[in-house]
Amino acid sequence: MKLPNSQRCFGPNVYPEVPDGGWGWAVAGAFFLVEVCTYGTLKSLGVFLQDLMEEFGESNSRVSWVISICVFIFTFTAPLSTMLSNRFGYRPVVMMGGFLISLGTITSAFTNSINEMYITIGIVSGLGYCLTFLPTVTLLAQYFSRRRALVTSVASSGESFALFAFAPAFTALKEHIGWRYCLVILGIFQLSVIGCGLLLRPIIIKPEPVKEDSESDKEPLSLKQLQAVYQLENEQTRTSISSAVSQGSEDSGVTSLSASNVDLRTAGAESQVLMKWAMQDKEVLESPTAVTKKDKGELATAEAGPLQPSSPRLLDFSVLKDPAFIWYSLFGLFATLGFFAPQLYVIELSKSRGVEPSMASYMLSVMAVAEIFGRLSIGVVLSKVRCRKTLVLLGCVVLLCLVLVAFALVWEFWGLVVCCALYGYFMGTVGSTHIPMLAEEDVVGIQKMASSVGVYVFIQSFAGLAGPPLGGVLVDATNNYGAAFYSCAVGMGFSAICLALVGPAKSGMCQKQSGKKEESRSTEEEEKTSQDSGQMDFLEVDLAPEDSPIRQAADRDAASVI
Repeated sequence: MKLPNSQRCFGPNVYPEVPDGGWGWAVAGAFFLVEVCTYGTLKSLGVFLQDLMEEFGESNSRVSWVISICVFIFTFTAPLSTMLSNRFGYRPVVMMGGFLISLGTITSAFTNSINEMYITIGIVSGLGYCLTFLPTVTLLAQYFSRRRALVTSVASSGESFALFAFAPAFTALKEHIGWRYCLVILGIFQLSVIGCGLLLRPIIIKPEPVKEDSESDKEPLSLKQLQAVYQLENEQTRTSISSAVSQGSEDSGVTSLSASNVDLRTAGAESQVLMKWAMQDKEVLESPTAVTKKDKGELATAEAGPLQPSSPRLLDFSVLKDPAFIWYSLFGLFATLGFFAPQLYVIELSKSRGVEPSMASYMLSVMAVAEIFGRLSIGVVLSKVRCRKTLVLLGCVVLLCLVLVAFALVWEFWGLVVCCALYGYFMGTVGSTHIPMLAEEDVVGIQKMASSVGVYVFIQSFAGLAGPPLGGVLVDATNNYGAAFYSCAVGMGFSAICLALVGPAKSGMCQKQSGKKEESRSTEEEEKTSQDSGQMDFLEVDLAPEDSPIRQAADRDAASVI
């Protein structure tokens, strides 16, 4: 039966395992453009900071609240994005997000106060950013396994290309048409996200079914069973005869026949008992195989669990019970303080240090170019490194913290260029990996990523709300744009401490789980040993005298069978 063309083109992709490519390359291209229209646009709005201050007569801190509210809504509504994606699918959610992004950016060009921009860019566009970014990066992680870090890093470089192109382009364009028409052009360009949503085909992993044993495989087992019972009956007969001889009778022939008659009377009954016990032994021997097959099936299902469309939970906060996830979320919370403020204030910082306005806008371009190299290099490193990938990320965070401190100490053009290059490079390494890192076993794993990414970004929202205004307050209080970078450095330092505790927390949890498994395994072995010790040995029954309790118990079992 042929599927309709629309279902073949837009329906889910079914693979026996994670493809590490295939339609995932189209999803990677869509994520590249989504990065351009979300993070790339958000970080380029610093170009209009001075224009907004002059247009509305507001201070740095008041204008910076536009970015803060946008970032807060972007991250705070992450659980909502997860719920909608699980309920309606990735495609309609991303398309709706693209419409909201464009709507908020275009309507902000017609605002008359900074408070109206809080609503247009802050709330409307911020919600659109969340609905487009999170579903796309989550689906991209499901299409790749071995190449996940590299592909995600390359695709996320769209943010850097946008920053490199938008900063000088809008700086020159606003001199001719004004900042309002620049926002209109930007909003029209952001409509392309709707087309990206059409490319987000869901993925379903259906492992090949494990073949059950055929009937021909079962026949030798039944023959072996009969052979074992036959051997047991022969052993029982030989033991019975020898036990009669060993009783010390002078007329061995008569006594032997008497003993044999007793054994022959119970032979049929005892053979049935032996058959029953042999069947029980067969079931015990076969049960590990059955359990193994069942475990294999459950393992295959668990590996493909998050990729199946079988009614996922709309929102799952159970990941908050994981200590490693808690520390990693705190890392994201403090690191967000240094994600947006530097791009917002670096142009004004350069102007205050004597750099010409036409050259100051190129600081963002320097950051963007270095960020591209950072994203590409960290993807290669993480795909080849053998140690914990969180340790590589920790080194990048520590170096990024030192660069933020250096921003407040340099006072010349080339010093700022070097700081921008270093910041862009390490920002690229951290920014492109901190969300996909959730899929690694060092944190929560791919099984829980779909539910944990929303909670993780939700926790980040509070730092995104406080970051730019905190820097603006320090700038207004000290009249020094370098003070904003101190707050970013402090937040990045705390994030490094939290990230360093992810590994010990994960190791402790794994040891605790392995201890529980060993305890349960030892308990099962003890129970099995006690059951085995409770069964009477055949030889003890036959060798025992007729008046012994063991022999009497066996006779009672035989009589019950008869």
